[in-house]
Amino acid sequence: MKGALQAASEFFESSPKSKAKFISPDITKPVRYDCSNDGLSKSRSLLKHYAHPLDEWIHFWPQEPPSYREKMGKYAVEIRRVALDILDAIFQSLGLHQAYIREKLEQGMQFLAVNSYPQSTKPGVTVGLAPHSDYGFITLILPSCPGLEVMEHHTKSWKTVLQPSDAIHVHVGDHLEVLSNGIFRTLVHRAVLHSEKNRVSVASIHGFPMDEKVKSAGELVDEEHPKLYRESSFKDFLDFLLSRRNNNESYIESLRISTI
Repeated sequence: MKGALQAASEFFESSPKSKAKFISPDITKPVRYDCSNDGLSKSRSLLKHYAHPLDEWIHFWPQEPPSYREKMGKYAVEIRRVALDILDAIFQSLGLHQAYIREKLEQGMQFLAVNSYPQSTKPGVTVGLAPHSDYGFITLILPSCPGLEVMEHHTKSWKTVLQPSDAIHVHVGDHLEVLSNGIFRTLVHRAVLHSEKNRVSVASIHGFPMDEKVKSAGELVDEEHPKLYRESSFKDFLDFLLSRRNNNESYIESLRISTI
């Protein structure tokens, strides 16, 4: 964990030239750097890259700083192991057949969103990343300091998340809401700027393979509990981002089936 945060900090401190080679408007790139601060990003720099299978993607990752691949690679492997254990427990709690789902997750997507937020210095500028939810089953977030807020489902009010030392935040994503047919609810969250220092975070997002559709589990659908969501894949999510443009509808909202 310390190595991952150190690698993240050193990447953002590296030369503009070394970071510029990863800048691309193509959101399907295996590695992409963005500091445009429009749309979802309000005041942050972002490095996104695929992480599983590690040997398939790591050679695309930054080579500056020199230790980035080693430190972030070790973290990616270990945090994925933790994520799969958590998901096993979640599926067991839902009474689902775990072998099939585990097999899909073993073959599935993991990508890391490595974020850097500046210290809050401008009056009125407090949000680094606008409210959103993540597409996958769960997201595990490793932050360097406080700055995460989550939205209460019922009151729609914001709550500051405490940051105990060496703690990792676990967020429910859109596809877990779909698979559980609404038993689990995706978590809307945002990042706020710290008043005293810069903040970095590493978010590890986990899901099925790129083209594998996620649908509400048959065991959780019956006459009293009708299917509430359309099936979708990570590829569908990317297509949604490309087509959304100025539409403020979230991805999970686009998947919900009206029961009226």
